[in-house]
Amino acid sequence: MAEGRPRIALVRASWNAAGGAERFVQRIAQALAARDVEVTLIARHWPASGESALPAGVRRLQLDPPHAGRRSRDRSFARAVLDAVARERFDLVQSHERIPGLPVYRAGDGVHRQWLAIKRRSLGRWRALGDALSAQHRAVLRAESEMFGHPALRCVICNSEMVRDEIVRHYGVAPEKLVVIRNGVDLQRFRPPTPEERADARARLAWPSERSVFLFVGSGFERKGVAAALRAFAVGPLRERALLVIVGEDKRRGRYERLARRLGLADSVRFTGAQDDVLPYYQGADAFVLPTLYDPQSNAVLEAMACGLPPITTRSCGVAELLSPASGRVVDADDIPALAAALADLQDRARARALGAEARRAVEPYSLQRMTDDYLALYARLLPTAA
Repeated sequence: MAEGRPRIALVRASWNAAGGAERFVQRIAQALAARDVEVTLIARHWPASGESALPAGVRRLQLDPPHAGRRSRDRSFARAVLDAVARERFDLVQSHERIPGLPVYRAGDGVHRQWLAIKRRSLGRWRALGDALSAQHRAVLRAESEMFGHPALRCVICNSEMVRDEIVRHYGVAPEKLVVIRNGVDLQRFRPPTPEERADARARLAWPSERSVFLFVGSGFERKGVAAALRAFAVGPLRERALLVIVGEDKRRGRYERLARRLGLADSVRFTGAQDDVLPYYQGADAFVLPTLYDPQSNAVLEAMACGLPPITTRSCGVAELLSPASGRVVDADDIPALAAALADLQDRARARALGAEARRAVEPYSLQRMTDDYLALYARLLPTAA
């Protein structure tokens, strides 16, 4: 390790204290500071709530140079970060943004080129044409390509084997530069409910006791597969026997509510909007569904599994790597009949409980503490050693 206090910088452009990536950064920063590491968090945007969430002993560096438009904003932030890194002479820099020239990148958002390929297959040629003509998508692809090909890149942290394989396939990054560290889950907070907790949650949420409840948690409905969930739910007798609860927000939410009505699901689907506390929803549900088009590693699926819910997800979700037929169901994102069959299968509450118990066991190795320890061990390897 470097002589004196090691100095590590973590880069996240836009800071939202409630965001998944930001919660991860806070946890890692806190763990590093507790080990006498000098930690600097670099961001372009820092709301007041984000400042109050900083762990003690962590420095904040805000970089927001003048810009005109989104692409100019991203480029100017990247240049400002590189200038600050050269000036500050950190021992190690980990970025959560696609900035060419930094040594460590956490690919928490997956591979943009892969996401666009999936969109081309799933959302039609007109959407694909729009993406191809989009200056923003081209800018992201250019930054992604330059970053993965830059000689300064020493390590890419992937949160699933799926993402690791995509980086190798699309960009030819040497496998020895790629490390898989899965997202951790709070196994104490997210745990199987007692019968009393489950009954209380269902009563508070006004869920009918006779219906199986399938829970969806996520924002960005197009990418997370809400339309597929609705269409699958409209197949067969599910609409009379089960309830689909959609927790999360989307600026086009009205479009999905209209789709539900057209499919005859007005009494079978509930849109709750975003919720500050999703735990009661996990506690009261019977199974979890996330038919995502692309999700490198879904925290919502991990939380559901920790609560003893069997998940139904897709092969385009990194958490699928943790599932077996004994713990969940995995389908293709565009296979509505297969998704409907999986929903019908887990409508059997006894089967859902058995799979849910296995899902909990499958996720138990992936605690927040293990994730933190894995990152600290990686930093110890990457930091320069004292002469």
